Amino acid sequence: MTALREAKPAAVTRRQSRVVVVTLLCLVAVLVIALWGVVAGSSSLTGADVVRTLIGAGTPGQQLIVVELRLPRVVAGLLVGAALGLAGALTQTFARNPLATPDILGVTSGASLGAVAAIVLAGGSYSVGAGLLSLGLPAVAVLGAMITSAVVYGLAWRSGVDSYRLILIGIGATAALGGVTSYLIAHAKITEAAAAAQWLVGSLSGVSWASVWPVLICLAVILPIALTQSANLEITQLGDEISTSLGVVVQRHRLLVIACAVVLTAAAVSASGPVEFVAFVAPQIARRLTRTGRPPLLAAGLVGAIIVTGGDALGRGVLPGEVPVGIITAIIGAPYLIWLLTRRTEREKL
Repeated sequence: MTALREAKPAAVTRRQSRVVVVTLLCLVAVLVIALWGVVAGSSSLTGADVVRTLIGAGTPGQQLIVVELRLPRVVAGLLVGAALGLAGALTQTFARNPLATPDILGVTSGASLGAVAAIVLAGGSYSVGAGLLSLGLPAVAVLGAMITSAVVYGLAWRSGVDSYRLILIGIGATAALGGVTSYLIAHAKITEAAAAAQWLVGSLSGVSWASVWPVLICLAVILPIALTQSANLEITQLGDEISTSLGVVVQRHRLLVIACAVVLTAAAVSASGPVEFVAFVAPQIARRLTRTGRPPLLAAGLVGAIIVTGGDALGRGVLPGEVPVGIITAIIGAPYLIWLLTRRTEREKL
């Protein structure tokens, strides 16, 4: 018995050490991917050119390319990916289901509907930093996401929230909101419809520094709040009754987690459009790398940043033409979703 009691803390310590190591390695990978993102593009720049430019020793042309064009795009990709990865980790953990992501629960569609409505009503400018949209789009996206999440959560409530019912209602809400979004595009002017359709693909091509600040502020505010819920997220994996007996106010905890995920998703969508499957794939990759029972929050955010920034750099620096990052993440994420749905084992059931 004594050996068993000593083995359990040792196993916990090894698991925590692995989480720390994986998180640090992901941070290093983020820095490498960010440098590649600034270098990648039609203009031939080396890593040394980028470093010289960032310390103020570059030519005026290099300053324009690096500081005004590529750097905000890379920073936005990092923030969008981190926000989506963290949001996915929160929703998957509280629902105890890897399918419970903002994409499937309707949060992304609600934010997209709000943003498309703002684009159409503002005259067809899809750049977040342009005119009225620089002030209105993030707020409208958050509003759309919050209304959607409140409706989905309310409809799923039956003396508690069942993850399967939540997912099914979210799928229905996603379809309905997608129909309304299509209606707005179909009845908009040509310029407005083209701008909204281009934004819905999920792209960082129209990003400026004005697009970065709302996501940065949301992430800086929400991340500490989400981390304070990490212990409660761990406890709630044991079930509602045990969590309540251990002092967790389950429903208040869930509402706080949902609010954090909604704000993060809406901020990301307002900056880049709906970059699909990042919130679904990133937490699961982080969980498998760390070998933990639930997605670790920081590691999931870093993996999301790697996916979005790397996908954007791949789309404009390697593939022919410029492929939006939303298309690349969909190509990666859809097969993974199919694999997860078909892989039903006794160890990990959906």
